[in-house]
Amino acid sequence: MINRVVLVGRLTKDPELRKTQSGTSVVSFSLAVNRRVQTPGQPDADFINCVAWNRLADLMCQYLHRGSLIGVEGRIQTRNYENNQGQRVYVTEVVADNVQFLEPKNTQHAQSNTYGANTYAQPQAAMDPYGQTASSMPAAQDPFGADFDANDTLDISSDDLPF
Repeated sequence: MINRVVLVGRLTKDPELRKTQSGTSVVSFSLAVNRRVQTPGQPDADFINCVAWNRLADLMCQYLHRGSLIGVEGRIQTRNYENNQGQRVYVTEVVADNVQFLEPKNTQHAQSNTYGANTYAQPQAAMDPYGQTASSMPAAQDPFGADFDANDTLDISSDDLPF
């Protein structure tokens, strides 16, 4: 069985940090995700409820705000509870395992209705479920430290290839 979700969208409001009785951090947020195909008379975006826990929740509250473009990877979960009227309420949401910040932190949000190939910036921070961040390398840098130009070519003969 597979239960994986990958979303790219904008936060609909500032994340608000809450704590459970045991002191665990949790943040619930809604992500506005544009639809690829837009039908006249239908909404242009879906608003998807998500939740993040522990260090990931702390980092989201510290660095993100309404309108921030993020990528979320997680799983769909359905939970239920009894409301004040004694009725059983079911909630379906995405539990975030990984959140990527898709804009530099100093970028002022130029809200856009499309997420085309050149719409978002290089990810600035990626977090695993334990809140550890992974630094991302700038797009135009060689991983071995040499200067890199996209127009440079390598002169390799077929005898140099290992296959």
